Amino acid sequence: MFKRILLAVDGSEHSIRSAKYAIGLTRQFEGAIDVIYVVDGKTAKEDVLHSTNKLEIEQKREEKLKPIIDLLDKSTMDYKTNVLHGDPGPVIVEFANERSYDCVVIGSRGLNDLQSFILGSVSHKVAKRVECPVLIVK
Repeated sequence: MFKRILLAVDGSEHSIRSAKYAIGLTRQFEGAIDVIYVVDGKTAKEDVLHSTNKLEIEQKREEKLKPIIDLLDKSTMDYKTNVLHGDPGPVIVEFANERSYDCVVIGSRGLNDLQSFILGSVSHKVAKRVECPVLIVK
């Protein structure tokens, strides 16, 4: 049933918990996970302003993803990581809809609570527009 799972992450505690759920679903249905991490424009600009070089920026992003990648490595699940740029909600929706996933797993809150409060959460945007079931993990 859930053979192809898209796991949307940002390095937050909610995305770590969502990774655990995605791993559980994948085990249950013997599937594979695609991880998507979207770097939004504001974050990219801040990274450039506060970093000395491109390698440092990449290392900071890898640090955000490390707990999730560690969970996936320990689980021995098949997974692929995708790092994309843009507005996270629409990018995740487009990525998911173009690739016919069986389920999208996403945390209910990300790293930017203020933006989520004002503009609506990424998980809400994804749930409204993705063409497959969405599991939102608290």
